[in-house]
Amino acid sequence: MTWSFAITDEQAMWRVQNADDHAAFAQLVERWEQPIQRLCARMTGDLHRAEDLAQEAFSRVFSRRRDYQPAAKFSTWLWRIAINLCHDEIRLRRRRPEHPLEPETEDGGEGGAVQFPGSGLSPAEVVEKLEQAEIVRRALLQLPESYREVVVLRHYEGLKFHEIADVLGIPEGTVKSRMFEALDRLGGILKRLGAAPGHPH
Repeated sequence: MTWSFAITDEQAMWRVQNADDHAAFAQLVERWEQPIQRLCARMTGDLHRAEDLAQEAFSRVFSRRRDYQPAAKFSTWLWRIAINLCHDEIRLRRRRPEHPLEPETEDGGEGGAVQFPGSGLSPAEVVEKLEQAEIVRRALLQLPESYREVVVLRHYEGLKFHEIADVLGIPEGTVKSRMFEALDRLGGILKRLGAAPGHPH
């Protein structure tokens, strides 16, 4: 079955929860697969594992559909599941030092196609911008997880501070203080890597 009209994430999840509606679940996957893959790629630095982790996140959404609280935003619940999977993956890697956190760069490290800057730039400027983005990704992976996640959710995925607080289950003030500290640390790391400090690209 395909929907002839748009339904919200929450409406789709209600159908998944109460009717095991696979069409509604497929719509949620289609909407959220790329953002969740991006999140996992930036948290772990591994594009291929990011795809696996995103699939696992949606598998958990379906298997735990009875646990979803209808009053909650679906996206908050999904981000939380994905973040927790990333933490599990990072802890697993720390026990296996032969698989360190290192960003992959074959497609720009974004968990998707390279996003080239505007066509008004010269080839040299395009290369410089892509190199800067790669340095930022490497710097991001040097941040502690608690700082990395707030930077990723805020600067890359565009969540508001109160939304990040809901995802992480911490006060909004804590999110803001972590963001301040994260950007300060990121600036220091970027300076050591030879890049101009500033907001993530």
